[in-house]
Amino acid sequence: MIHSVQAGETLFSISEDYRIPFQALVTANPNIDPNMILVGQSIVIPGLPSPNTIPYSIHISLANRTLTLMYQGQIQKVYPVGVGRMLHETPVGDFIIINKAPNPGGPFGTMWMSLSKKSYGIHGTNDPASIGHYVSLGCIRMFNDDVEELARTIPIGTSVSIRP
Repeated sequence: MIHSVQAGETLFSISEDYRIPFQALVTANPNIDPNMILVGQSIVIPGLPSPNTIPYSIHISLANRTLTLMYQGQIQKVYPVGVGRMLHETPVGDFIIINKAPNPGGPFGTMWMSLSKKSYGIHGTNDPASIGHYVSLGCIRMFNDDVEELARTIPIGTSVSIRP
């Protein structure tokens, strides 16, 4: 998979976002100076498939509080979601699903899917009344049955586009 460097990122922060060891990222990019990366520069992320090879994609509308699952560019299903509240806004941008963890416990419900943004993910909830509201600390919150269905459907590497 190829990551395009964004403003403010370092090679170390990219390794944290994708949950891969810093040295593995350096090794996968032998022609890059780890101390000087540039905005727009392409970084190889080892161990993840290219999102272009995956027929699924996820589009999240923060304003509508919806998650739309696409298959080959066609809407497959639209789910209601809870998103970040004031001072804990959900990050806007393009990410990928990098891992899945069933039964993470606590407020995360029955499934956690990490985004390629450290500390953020799509997860279930122990508070179903929160779905459809601005309530989270920035994550995308779904009904447990919905997040389990989504996790069974999409593979690791699925692209996630979050827009205002």
